[in-house]
Amino acid sequence: MFTHMFLGSNDTERSKRFYDGVMSALGFEGGPHPRGWAYHSATQGLIVATPRDGGETAPSNGFTLGFAAPDRAAVDRFHAAGLANGGTCEGPPGIREESPGHMYGAYLRDPDGHKLCAFARAG
Repeated sequence: MFTHMFLGSNDTERSKRFYDGVMSALGFEGGPHPRGWAYHSATQGLIVATPRDGGETAPSNGFTLGFAAPDRAAVDRFHAAGLANGGTCEGPPGIREESPGHMYGAYLRDPDGHKLCAFARAG
């Protein structure tokens, strides 16, 4: 459905440490972007960079960026990498009874306060 997402950062080096960890846990590779960093697959991308207008970044209330994880172990690695690289826990890895199919997931906030999650289908 989407080609890419862009998240603003007030400190792109700090964001690079965080996103290098969580994105590699999900199988994405990153590289430089003119104002920060980009992580991509053949069809999707995530850009973490300073806003084009030069303003301060602020997280969006009610917004969560969700990533598909190949399995539960990748969700665990995603969460651990986020905590190890400056993120905060918004929900530890586990079964989410309220999710369709009772998926296994975990939630984090990145160093700029953006809310992220990773989910693996049951099985």
